Amino acid sequence: MDYRKLITIEPGKRGGKPCIRGLRITVYAVLEYLASGMSEEELSRDFPDLTREDIRACLAFAADRERKFVSTPPE
Repeated sequence: MDYRKLITIEPGKRGGKPCIRGLRITVYAVLEYLASGMSEEELSRDFPDLTREDIRACLAFAADRERKFVSTPPE
């Protein structure tokens, strides 16, 4: 999935945090809701503008960031 078509970063919106399609819904918020146990159906119900494709884009964005994360081995 090419999340770059759905995830936007605008300096004046939500402090420049990654959002979904220019909406005020942040990727972080979606991931936090999913991590707390909320289902995709519950998210879609609570945020009618949010699609399943948006949710998948958030997961793809997080996976891409994790893949690029560089950790320093413990000393």
